[in-house]
Amino acid sequence: MPGLPAAPRFSPLILLLALVGGCALPPPPAKLVLARADFSDLAGWADDDAGAAIPALLKSCRRIEKLSPDAALDPQGLMGRAGDWRGICAAAGRLGANDPRTARRFFESEFRVWRASDAAGNAGFATGYYEAALKGARKPDARYRFPIYRSPADLIEKSRSGPYHDRAAIEAGALAGRGLEILWVDDARDAFFLHVQGSGIVTMKEGNTVRLGFAARNGHAYTAIGRVLVERGVTPLEAVTMQAIRDWIAAHPAEGAALMRENRSYIFFRETEGEGPLGAEGVALTPERSFAVDPAFVPFGLPLYLATRDPLDPARPLRRLALAQDRGSAIKGPLRVDVFFGAGPKAEAQAGALKHPAELFVLRPKNLPAP
Repeated sequence: MPGLPAAPRFSPLILLLALVGGCALPPPPAKLVLARADFSDLAGWADDDAGAAIPALLKSCRRIEKLSPDAALDPQGLMGRAGDWRGICAAAGRLGANDPRTARRFFESEFRVWRASDAAGNAGFATGYYEAALKGARKPDARYRFPIYRSPADLIEKSRSGPYHDRAAIEAGALAGRGLEILWVDDARDAFFLHVQGSGIVTMKEGNTVRLGFAARNGHAYTAIGRVLVERGVTPLEAVTMQAIRDWIAAHPAEGAALMRENRSYIFFRETEGEGPLGAEGVALTPERSFAVDPAFVPFGLPLYLATRDPLDPARPLRRLALAQDRGSAIKGPLRVDVFFGAGPKAEAQAGALKHPAELFVLRPKNLPAP
């Protein structure tokens, strides 16, 4: 059984771009290559709590069960049709809670393992994201003065002729006076990283909490501002973390504001309710058991096994069975995985530090033909 994954053949430029959770990598060859493998090839499979992935699987199952049995689940045929999952989802629903051994037997009996690579033979790369924590108010004042916007009514219409207003234009007032503000927060950095993460929990001045989820984007490409700092010689590559970027912005207010505007991408939000932030699949995300992927290559609802290194202790492994349930504007290519770590300080620290090579495996139902 292999140990920690060896570093794949990434050039220094690719590693340079992997600077914050969810940041962009240059597009790899646009092909997902699957090679037959076995559960014995999954490093740490016997030690991972496979039962912790069952709740995430059942969330995807609830979406699949609403579809016609003949409905294709993805253009590539990786997941087959909705009817192919009926028996699997029913069996998963009968599993007892907190039973890792039974859950492992379930996956071993229902799925086959495929090692993922690309046309160049590369392995994967993992980053992380989290549910941001902010402080806000329903009305602006001297403290709460950074708006969080809902989607404008003209977003789709204007986007047909090109990208919508960029970050600089919106911060300069392009949307002011239109009643689009959901709330205001007290820190421009928190607002910016809310856009990077795509969801957040806001503790309100009035004492309650509001959960914000992704609604839409303005259509501009995402720019990793950590990469900008490195390219300008401000920060060495090895020192770049999410917290380091936040600290630099705080120490250089004017330059920091300009740096954030380098990322022209802008996210619009909506208020959500429920047990967690909604992923792009339309189901609530499960901490450490939901991944963001590029759905052009990896369909939502597919189980994936990731073997990489612990972001807070790189000498230790991080191995997880999880579900592809979200997407990220900067998660591009067949081998990119963004691990959702949940909410809170530890989740933020984990997400900010994870930028490691990884082995990625795909689990497909046994009743499907070979891809």
